[in-house]
Amino acid sequence: MYIVAVNADICTGCEECSNNCPVTVFDMVDGKATVARGDDCEGCQTCTSVCPSGAVTLTEM
Repeated sequence: MYIVAVNADICTGCEECSNNCPVTVFDMVDGKATVARGDDCEGCQTCTSVCPSGAVTLTEM
C-alpha cells in the first residue's frame, strides 16, 4: 500500500502527475493536483519523477 500526497503550496498545476499516472490517481482541482484515487496507486513513482516542483510524495506503508 502506498500513500500519495500533493503539497498544494508548491504545486504549480502543470498536470504532469495527472497526465503521466498510469492508474489516474490524480485530478486537477482549482488549478492544483489532488489525490482523487489514492487507493489505486501502484507505487511506480512516475508522479514523483515527473513533478518539476517536488510537490508529489509517495510513501510505502
